[in-house]
Parts: sequence; C-alpha cells; structure tokens
Amino acid sequence: MTTSNNREFSTPRAIRRVVTGQDESGKSVIASDTQVAPIIAPLLPGAAFFDFWGADVMPSLPDAGAEPSYRTWFPPDGGFRFELITLPPDGTPQPIAMDQAQALAETDKVLPGLMGVMDPKHPGWHSTDTIDLLYVASGECILKLDSGERVPLKAGDTLIQNGSRHAWGNPGSVPCALLIVSIGVPRKG
Repeated sequence: MTTSNNREFSTPRAIRRVVTGQDESGKSVIASDTQVAPIIAPLLPGAAFFDFWGADVMPSLPDAGAEPSYRTWFPPDGGFRFELITLPPDGTPQPIAMDQAQALAETDKVLPGLMGVMDPKHPGWHSTDTIDLLYVASGECILKLDSGERVPLKAGDTLIQNGSRHAWGNPGSVPCALLIVSIGVPRKG
C-alpha cells in the first residue's frame, strides 16, 4: 500500500486475461486463461503497468493463441501492444534514499525501452513512433502537449495520440487508469 499526502492507494491486483485460438481442426478454443500481474517500476512510484498482449509484427490467422514474443514496451513499425497504465495522483512522493542508477536499471529491466523515450531534461515528456488508442477507464488526467495545450480527460473519454510529444498529469485524488492499444508506425523526417 502506498501513502501519498495522507491518501492510501492499493497496489492494483492482477487482471484476468483470456486468449482464444484455433486448434488443428480449425475449432475455436481457449488458448490460455491467466492472471497478468502489474509491473511496478522504482522510478515511477504509484504507477502500475499491465502488459496484456503484443507482437513486433502483425500476426496472421488462423492463430493457435500462443503468446507472441516481443521485447520492448513500445512496438516497432508494424507491431502492436495492448496495455493498461495506472497514473498516480500528482505529488506522489519519490521513495526516500533511492539510488538513481539502480532504479533506472531496474525500471529499464521491467519496462524495456520506456525510459529511452523520456526527455531527461523534462521529466515525463516523451514521444513514440506509435499511434496510441486510449480509453480512460477510471479517474481523471491531463494530457499536456508541447504546444502548451492542456486537455483534461475523465473516465469514459477516448484519445487518439498520433506520435505527439506529450506528458501526463493527474490532478485528482485517485489513480487514473488508461487502457491503451499502441500501433508501431514509421516516422518520416
């Protein structure tokens, strides 16, 4: 349990993931029924990341439903990711006496590639070569764009992010859950 400004937040519980496929005879079957645990990163206190599914290349059908192999948090050109990110409220404190180099290494291990897109001079700001389809599942957040625009989003809102440089804020008192499908696309220029 994390405490922030006298508020308590539970670490999110695992989420069930059911995957279908087709067997050798072409019948639809349940390929797997598992729990996906949250990924907790030391550099991002209060945040939780769920990696549900993804591939570095577009799959083809029929598909037996085996989990594809991929290595990085963000997909390459032609790949995709399906994830849930929980943003903590603004002002969630950093852990005391954190070794920054060790925390960076641990974060990169559990969320490969995430920190590599972050702007080190402007914490939280980043852009990726992806189209992101977002649904705000709960809570509220602020999308910040480098043009200076600030867009409040609340539960039930959607966002289509086209490789824009951005950062997130959460002015609320509870975590904000973003359900995301990211599609890797080429960036020209």
